[in-house]
Amino acid sequence: MLRVPLDKITPGDIQLIKNEYPGIKGAILSSVRQRQEELVEALRISFPLFIEMNHSTRIPIENCYQTPQTLGFDRIAAAVGANSLFPDTNLLVIDAGTAITFEIINAKNQYLGGNISPGLNSRFKALNEFTGKLPLVKPGEEVDWFGKNTEQAIRLGVQEGIINEVDGFITLFNKIFPENKVILTGGDAIFFEKKLKNSIFVEMELIEKGLNRILEYNAQSTN
Repeated sequence: MLRVPLDKITPGDIQLIKNEYPGIKGAILSSVRQRQEELVEALRISFPLFIEMNHSTRIPIENCYQTPQTLGFDRIAAAVGANSLFPDTNLLVIDAGTAITFEIINAKNQYLGGNISPGLNSRFKALNEFTGKLPLVKPGEEVDWFGKNTEQAIRLGVQEGIINEVDGFITLFNKIFPENKVILTGGDAIFFEKKLKNSIFVEMELIEKGLNRILEYNAQSTN
C-alpha cells in the first residue's frame, strides 16, 4: 500500500512510481477536488486495475446511510478500514482532523452513519475570525482545567470542550453497543490519545487501509 498526496503528483510521476514500486498492480483515486483529467488518464493507462472513487464504487460493507451521494469518501474509507481490522464488531471511528467525524459500524458489517463536528484548529480559527477581539490561539499543553488569561481560556475551552464531547459520545456508544471497539485516527489523534478517559485503539493510516481494502474488494469482484 502506497499513499501519494494528490497535490504532489503529476501524470509524469506515475511511471517513476511504477519503476520504484514494480509490485503495484492497482490504484484508487479519492479526491473532492476538481477532476484532473490528465492524471486520471495516466492512472487508467498505467495500472491494470484503476478505480476513481465515487458514490457508486463497490465497498465490502453495507452502506445504510440515507444520503450516500453526500457521504464523504474519507468517511466511508475510514469505516471500511476499521471493519477490515475488526470485522463482525461494533465500531466507533473517530477521525480528528479539520473536522471531527464519528462513524458507526455495527457487528453485522453495516455502516449506520455518524456525526460531524468542527475540528481542533477549526475551532481556534472560528473564535478568531468571528469575534472582534479574540486572538488566534494554537493547541498546547495546559496544567489546569480553566484559564487564568484569555489565551488559556480559549485553549482550554476548545481543547477540554472537544475532550468532553468525544468522551461523552464514546460513553453513549458504549451504552448502546456494550461490546465494541473505538478507533481514533486523523491528524490530531496523537494529541487527544492520552487525554481521553475511554479506552481507544489508534490507527493513523485508517483511511489508507480502507481505500486499499476497497481496491482489493473490487479486484476480487472482477476476477
